[in-house]
This record gives sequence, C-alpha cells and structure tokens, in this order.
Amino acid sequence: MSSLAFSVLFVSFLVVTLAVRFWLGSRHIRHVIAHRDAVPPEFAEKIPLYAHQKAADYTVAKTKLGLLMLLVNTGVLIGFTLLGGLQWLSVTLFKLTGSGMLYQLALIAAFGFISGLIELPFDYYRQFVLEARFGFNKMTLGLFISDLVKNIIVGLVIGAPLVWVILTLMEKSGDLWWLYAWFVWTGFQLLMLVLYPTVIAPLFNKFTPLQDESLKSRIESLMQRVGFASKGLFVMDGSKRSAHGNAYFSGFGAAKRIVFFDTLLARLGPQEIEAVLAHELGHFKLKHVVKRIAVMFALSLGFLALLGHLKKQIWFYTGLGVDPMLLANNDAMALILFMLALPVFTFLFSPLVSLTSRKHEFEADAFAAKHTGAQDLVSALVKLYEDNASTLTPDPLHSAFYDSHPPASVRIQHLLAAR
Repeated sequence: MSSLAFSVLFVSFLVVTLAVRFWLGSRHIRHVIAHRDAVPPEFAEKIPLYAHQKAADYTVAKTKLGLLMLLVNTGVLIGFTLLGGLQWLSVTLFKLTGSGMLYQLALIAAFGFISGLIELPFDYYRQFVLEARFGFNKMTLGLFISDLVKNIIVGLVIGAPLVWVILTLMEKSGDLWWLYAWFVWTGFQLLMLVLYPTVIAPLFNKFTPLQDESLKSRIESLMQRVGFASKGLFVMDGSKRSAHGNAYFSGFGAAKRIVFFDTLLARLGPQEIEAVLAHELGHFKLKHVVKRIAVMFALSLGFLALLGHLKKQIWFYTGLGVDPMLLANNDAMALILFMLALPVFTFLFSPLVSLTSRKHEFEADAFAAKHTGAQDLVSALVKLYEDNASTLTPDPLHSAFYDSHPPASVRIQHLLAAR
C-alpha cells in the first residue's frame, strides 16, 4: 500500500466515524427531548416527572459535551498525524535526547502529557460545572488536584516500566516480539486484577468492612447459596466525589472483593441491595468476567500481531504524517500511531461489543431474579435510574452503539416476565 492510499483510507474512515457519531448524538438528543415531558407508562407510578426531566436534561448536557469533545479530539488527532504534530515532537525530542531508549520514552511521555493537558479542561468542566449543575458533584478542587497528581505518579510508577519492557522487546526480540509482548501484557493485566483492589484503589478511596450485621448476614447467605467466596465486603466512600451510587466486584481469584458505594447503601433497602449484588454475582457465576477477559486477551494478541506487521511498513508512518527516523528506533512512534489510528477503524464494530454486553446483562438479571426476587431488582433499578439521572428514553440506535446495558424499559420488562 502507498502512503497516499493509506492517508485516503484513514481520512475516509475518520470522516465516516465522525459523521456517524454526530448523527447518533443528534438523534439521541432529539429523541430524549421529544420524550422529556412524559414519563414512560411503565414508570409513571415510580418516577416523578421532575426526576424524568432532570434525567433528560442531564443526558442532553452530557451528550452535547461529548460531541464537543469529539470535535476537539478529532482536531487533535489530525494535528498529531496529518498536520505533522508528532513529526515535530519527534524531531524536537531527538535533538534533545539523541537516539536510544531515552528518546523513545520521552516521546511517549510527551505525547501523554500533551494529550492529558488537552483533556484537563474538559475533565474540570465535567466535574465542577456539568455534574455540579445537576447536584452530583461532591469533589473539592483540592481533591481533584490530588487525584490528578496521584494518577500521574501511579501512571509513571506502573506504566513506565511496562512501556520500557515492551519497547525493549520490540527492539531486541526479533519478528515475534509481538508474541512475547503479549505474554508480558497478559501477565501485567492479571497482576493488576490482584493489585488494584488492595494497593491502587486505597490510594484514592477509603474502604471499610461492612458494619451492618443484618445486611452482612443476608449477603453472606446469598453468597453461600450461589457458591461464591470473597475476601470481604467493603464500603467505599464514593460520596466524597459524587452522589452517584454503584456496587462492583474487584480482584481476581482469591483476592475477590465486593465493594458497595456508601451512596448506594444509603438509598437502597436490604432486599434491594441483595438483588443488586445477586446481579453482580450472576456475572461471576455465569463466567461473564472470564469470557470478557479471554476476549480482551484474544483481541490484544491480534492487535499486537497487526502492529508487528505495520511497524515495518513505511507507508504506515508516512501515511499518518510521520517520516520514520533513519538514525533512531521508531518503535515508540509505531505504538503511538497505532493507538491513534485503531479507534478510527474499529468504531463501526461497537454494536457487536454492546450486543454481547447486553446479553450478559440479561443473563445476570435472570440469575438475580432466580436467587433473590425479580421485583426487588426492579425496585432497586428504578431507584438507581432516578438517583443517577439515567434517561429512560434513549435513542435505540445511539443505545445500540454506546450502551453496555439494555434500555431501562426493555430490561425491566424482561425481569417482570421472569417472575
């Protein structure tokens, strides 16, 4: 393939992706606004109109912000690639560091720093303007800055050695470097599943053992019924950042933990909490987590093999606005270009990922209905939809592309049918 042909292909996919995403976003906004003034009949007795309207306004605001960020990110992508931003950055750093590993690490670090700097105003606006406008923000500016600094430090401590290992393999382990890199990446991901809940997450939040003995007994009974072993039940102080509620599993193997947001415990009753947990246990017992990890590993192997081919093709670099440096290793540049280009070519496959995820959600709901009560889960979901201002009337096509969970009405209809 010639560099011109690849440039045309890249731009074509970029234009199509941008057009589809704007079309989906505008459809979503129009659909939500059109249904803003009437609560869907199946929720009419459970969700007040003001809460439904708040969810509509919140959804529209988030979608508009997403479209603005899409425009900015597309401009940044073009600036980095076809307009020569990465080429300039590469030449500048090469003059400062010379060839070798320092140049490669500096290139990735500089790219990450610039990208983060561009995203920072949007992160600030989302947290302190959009979330605050709808009553969800609980974060202080000091905590925002503290989180930012911690994320940078954790990223450097964990990410820098990983990137160094991958770049070393790319340079010194021959044509099969991508296979060795995949083994390293897989091991790293499995290690993070163990370390994240016990080492990383506590840097950002406080986790305390669940104190409510009655609720604890109810949950332990559920776990015994379904055959689930856990390292403990913990409450996370999510309320110091947001009013949104959630519950999740973290860890892997013997390190599995069940974590409840304090906001969730404050809002739901014991039976509803048990039903929400039964849904999450369903994901585990039905091996959804293992299946998702296996798919992720398989895809990462395929993508690394593709990168192994592309990094040797001159047109891959020149087609994206970069002249490979004859006096330096181009592996870091190949990684960056691949990371930038891949989403452009894969976005149109998003509905396949969403379809699989929704199937898993239906199965986990059915599991919860079997081991607790369908009505308890319905009651919990309705409260969570209201508290998190989740729209009850998403555009179907937009939802098919973006939503990992089925629309509220469809999900609850399935649950009620399972009673």
